[in-house]
Amino acid sequence: MATTMTITSGVQCDTDQDIESDYAHHPSELVLDAKPNAHYTSQDLKNAIPSYCFQPSYVKSLQYLLRDFFVAGALMYLAHNYIDLINDARARAAAWAVYGYFQGQQMTGIWVLGHECGHGSFAPNELFNDFMGWVLHSILLTPYFSWQSTHRRHHIYANNLIKDHNYVPPVKSKYASLLGVTLEDVEEMTEDSPIVTVGRILLQQFLGWPWYLFANITSTQGSLAVGKTKNPPSKWPLGNSHFNPTSTLFRPEEWHLILASDIGIGLMMAALWYASTLVGWSSVALLYIQPYLWVNHWIVAITYLHHTHPDIPKYEPEAWTFLKGATATIDRNLGFGGKHLMHNIADFHVIHHLFSRIPQYYAEEATRAIQPLLGIDYHEDKTRSFWRCMWESFTKCQYVVPDNPSAKPEVRTMVYKSGPAPPIEISMGRGGMKAKGA
Repeated sequence: MATTMTITSGVQCDTDQDIESDYAHHPSELVLDAKPNAHYTSQDLKNAIPSYCFQPSYVKSLQYLLRDFFVAGALMYLAHNYIDLINDARARAAAWAVYGYFQGQQMTGIWVLGHECGHGSFAPNELFNDFMGWVLHSILLTPYFSWQSTHRRHHIYANNLIKDHNYVPPVKSKYASLLGVTLEDVEEMTEDSPIVTVGRILLQQFLGWPWYLFANITSTQGSLAVGKTKNPPSKWPLGNSHFNPTSTLFRPEEWHLILASDIGIGLMMAALWYASTLVGWSSVALLYIQPYLWVNHWIVAITYLHHTHPDIPKYEPEAWTFLKGATATIDRNLGFGGKHLMHNIADFHVIHHLFSRIPQYYAEEATRAIQPLLGIDYHEDKTRSFWRCMWESFTKCQYVVPDNPSAKPEVRTMVYKSGPAPPIEISMGRGGMKAKGA
């Protein structure tokens, strides 16, 4: 993949190092190689979108941010001052649960705005974006610069079975190895029992986000930083972590940014400790930690459902292009909370992968503008419930195989197959496929 790519915008990137370290240009400008989709190019899609959709506004973005903080603050104030006045224990517990759910969605909305900062779509100024993103993500115990670095690589290499960062499925041979069976036995295996599936879903939703930050699970060996992809992932604790400045995930010149991310989280943890001295740990747990667990859930669920669906392909490196990878995502519907509290992060995700610098408040308009061009390459699943979609993805999408095994890798796609879930993933590198020479 470290080949020279000539870009239509005039930008030229000679190596993966140049591509991954160039924050001045959008990924579509950096990896648009000579294999665009047959009936449109990235420039065609861009031309179909009104130009103002690419221009973030301080006023609009800050209005959304202030609204989010107002709603979150109001919910916290009402919960802290009034829920404990409810005499009935069951009603009081129910009130706290309702608070946690809606506050979790609103806190996820704040996280989404920090995510916008990481893409440069919150404001026109890079320094302002990074400062605001560092603050917002630190408040939610997310290492901003660390996540920004690996998330950028996910956007560059989305759905590439060697280099993607998020929810990369194993190929059939690796899947069989994980289960300890032969390739022939895989075809005979059935899905897990419902109780096992429920347990695995709950485990993913509860621990998936922090464990990704600590161990980079669901990603491939090829997702490591440039110069480290031919080495096996580190076996040391935190060796593949988003919190370690010397992690395999980062280039040496990024160490100070990773340290800044850690400092932000440290300051927030100190703030939580100080809050506990004022109101007690039980109040901190109910007011912050409970909705924070919902934030974990939504980050995992949204990312997983965007990239995991029986009809969404993955690609071997010979067949992969930026446009193929970016359009192999799916828009979902998360209802009122997804639209109004979480800023349409799930409803309009395809456009986000194609042009991640479009602010969230223009995502719907931009999506409508390119749908006629995308045609059958645009994917959405907005009529079914969230949990039905989660169940389908968790049972029908366990590993991938070629749609046409006899075809050459450069002209085929990889499609999902069902089966039992492999053993719980505790370290990175088991998904996808191994790069040649690695």
